[in-house]
Amino acid sequence: MRKPLPLQGRTALVTGASRGIGAAVARRLAASGARVALLARSKDPLRSLAQELGGGAIGLACDVRDTVALARALDQLPDLIGGAPSIVVNNAGAFFIAPALETSVEAFAETLAVNLTAPFAVVRALLPAMIKAGGGHVVTIGSIADRSTYPGNAAYAASKHGLRALHEVLRAELRASGVRVSLVSPGPVNTDLWNPIDPDQQPGFTPRAAMLAPEAVADAVYWVVTASPELNVDELRLSRS
Repeated sequence: MRKPLPLQGRTALVTGASRGIGAAVARRLAASGARVALLARSKDPLRSLAQELGGGAIGLACDVRDTVALARALDQLPDLIGGAPSIVVNNAGAFFIAPALETSVEAFAETLAVNLTAPFAVVRALLPAMIKAGGGHVVTIGSIADRSTYPGNAAYAASKHGLRALHEVLRAELRASGVRVSLVSPGPVNTDLWNPIDPDQQPGFTPRAAMLAPEAVADAVYWVVTASPELNVDELRLSRS
């Protein structure tokens, strides 16, 4: 008899799933048996990835900055995947580099909307059903910037420090609820977010060849969600070996 896959019968939501870390996480979870809901702005990449994953994977096109549209998409989720997801991976992110005095208030607010407000909206919508079910796992994709600060990172660091604080509050509030929460914080990851910056040509930046691969972060997320039920991985910090 064929051995069941580790995540067989479980459902997962991955935000920012059309590329980079999100797409890698979605592939890893789907390959392990989970039915995955993919949420991102870009319709065509979502549709293509959902077809690639199979197993009932679905794509939800939604700009997470639009809280009304996000709430509408999350309301649809139980009907589309047969219930609330048992795994939520908050990964969608916005990133740019600029000195604080050259960062507009609008750009700062938009970064917080994607990196902090949207993850809060996701857990606020989905946690009640997870608590009622007595189980589930919320994985927050943090960053080295949720503890360290770098020039040019005013908006990104503020959002990621706030995201880590949100994770810590959830961890305190959900203790003994059956719902696990984990923060996975990688160092630089070689994704398209770096394309406008071209770090290979910037002194002091990590070359792309020395960055983590998205698949390595996906492996870490998989390890976290398949850990023994008695184990909560509070925080996992990742660097290139």
